[in-house]
Amino acid sequence: MNFDLADLRAFLAVADLSSFRAASEALHLSQSALSRRVDKLEDALGVQLFTRTTRKVELTTVGRAFVHRARNVLGELESALLGIQDVAQRLSGEVTLACVPSAVGHFLPAAIGSYHQRYPQIRIRVLDEASSDVLLAVTRGDADFGVTYIGTQEADIEFRPLMEDAFVAACTSAHPLARRKRVRWDELTGHAYITLAQGSGNRFLIDQALAHSERRPRWFCEVNHVPALVSMVEAGLGIGVLPRMALPPGDGDGRLHAIRLTDPQVTRTLGLISRRGKPLAPAARLFYDLLVESAGGRRRGPALQPSADPATPRRAK
Repeated sequence: MNFDLADLRAFLAVADLSSFRAASEALHLSQSALSRRVDKLEDALGVQLFTRTTRKVELTTVGRAFVHRARNVLGELESALLGIQDVAQRLSGEVTLACVPSAVGHFLPAAIGSYHQRYPQIRIRVLDEASSDVLLAVTRGDADFGVTYIGTQEADIEFRPLMEDAFVAACTSAHPLARRKRVRWDELTGHAYITLAQGSGNRFLIDQALAHSERRPRWFCEVNHVPALVSMVEAGLGIGVLPRMALPPGDGDGRLHAIRLTDPQVTRTLGLISRRGKPLAPAARLFYDLLVESAGGRRRGPALQPSADPATPRRAK
């Protein structure tokens, strides 16, 4: 048959994105070049794979059946090629990861470095977004997979736990609480308190944990994102509560102090999310596995169980 792997990739891109325009942008091709590849594949197979109108593109019955076969062919070939070191050095492509910003400064750089060393021609796109945007990017196919702490309740999403991350009180060395090893939530009352805005995934976990608390801290300053909260605390404006992983690496150098919070203790479970029922492409799967390995080397305490729920606040016993 007169077609090649580039034609299969073009077909799958249109099938996944339901748009010739979006597929051409993803593959860095002109729409006319993409159309020619799909037409070539249809001519070689002697069937129509898509029905096209001015408003939408849909797979035909034959096209839907062929998607799985085409994906299997590409997956098996790419897996075989990735196992050959000389070929791996020349492989090209792109992996897109959506990730909450707090993970970027920790285990993600090590995994990217290892991956790039082995597959230098494969590009990695990191979409550092809020947790809800990470989930959305994976759900709609803008990212191959994601790193976040929400998604366990989504029917179309698979969540693989990596590590638990406790919320801490952060302050400067000059703050009255700086010498404390632990502090109760009600002890934050009376101190200038900076908080994350409602709508934030981290704020949701905190509010859920303090839903029945009578002495929750009263904030005087509210910010939308964790980096802004860190900056406010570093400037000495007050104390803030944030995930331990969100503190800048090397925060023990005197700039910020992390104090364990109790009564209740709140944690989140960071994990990998991917679309259920859609296997990752080999290049994305290798990066996924590297992240699992990299995060595993930094996990504290016992291994997490697959049933761990990142949306459940935990109370100290």
